[in-house]
Amino acid sequence: MALGWVAAGVVPTGVVPLGATGSGRAWPVGGRSGLLRGFDAPSAPWTAGHRGVDLDATTGVAVRAAAPGVVAFSGMVAGRPVVTLQHPGSGNPPLRTTYLPVSGTVPVGTAVSAGEVIGTVADAAAGGAEGHCPAVCVHWGLLRGDRYLDPLALFGAGRARLLPLKAPPTPAPGSATG
Repeated sequence: MALGWVAAGVVPTGVVPLGATGSGRAWPVGGRSGLLRGFDAPSAPWTAGHRGVDLDATTGVAVRAAAPGVVAFSGMVAGRPVVTLQHPGSGNPPLRTTYLPVSGTVPVGTAVSAGEVIGTVADAAAGGAEGHCPAVCVHWGLLRGDRYLDPLALFGAGRARLLPLKAPPTPAPGSATG
């Protein structure tokens, strides 16, 4: 099912990533009421912002794939455990979701379904995320290439803006514009 909207630049007009909005999806950890901090796109790649969302979590709890994909990375980045999934069929370049601090439990290259466990929430102090959230949290990100997007768009939420499917007609010179 194609929709003519673009969610914060997530997809081209008329294309919804990974199938119809809301289908084949699973909340990564806890429930939707556990959103601690939302997405705040930086104005430029080098400026401040929040490049994902923070979800309330408990150390050791299972983390699930938000959408079907393939484990592209599972390891340490800047002293923190990270799992990255690539989502084939989601456009070019394909979407990627990131989860941290999450200790991966699935080998790189493994295909996973939405809702399948991909790891467990790491201890914030041991994972280097201490102080990021007021409590233990999972930082969940969404990228297309090197552009950060709002992961809530995978569920038809987040900030969306409607764009025309094509440019409006240009009035003829001298015509009344009303």
